[in-house]
Amino acid sequence: MNNKTLLENLRCIPDFPVKGINFRDVTTLFKNAECLRIMEDELYEIYKDKGITKIVGIESRGFVMASALATRLGAGVVLCRKPGKLPAETIQESYSKEYGTDTIEIHRDAITPDDVVLLHDDLLATGGTMKAALNLVKKFNPKQVYMNFIIELVNEGLDGRKPFAEDDIEITSLLEI
Repeated sequence: MNNKTLLENLRCIPDFPVKGINFRDVTTLFKNAECLRIMEDELYEIYKDKGITKIVGIESRGFVMASALATRLGAGVVLCRKPGKLPAETIQESYSKEYGTDTIEIHRDAITPDDVVLLHDDLLATGGTMKAALNLVKKFNPKQVYMNFIIELVNEGLDGRKPFAEDDIEITSLLEI
């Protein structure tokens, strides 16, 4: 989609969090009311007819648009967090990412087999975090799963969609960089 206003307001921070990474900072989009509206409108248009019942926001930047879109779609929000942040019984998944390893978890009662789930995060780089989130969600056997990112890095040789080649899942992104 590559909306001009979103691209103009996106900040790039070189060598963060480690040397060689050009971090795409979506907080500049979140602090701008026009950008928030644009992102919410574009996401709504993509998912308004998909029957979404739960949106899984990936810690922590994924929480922002997951919540905004869930309100608009009449869906619930599920938090996918780092260990020790959720108060009830959880299931978890560990994964490798572009600069280390991590673990995420979801409440054990967060999703039912009747749910249609949208997984949402701010950035698709290597796909490690989202693959772990997808693996968690699949354990609940939902009716359908969709996946969305604000930004997808397509020209940096990371091949972020590769981990999902075996999955029959629709993947969308608002910005391709």
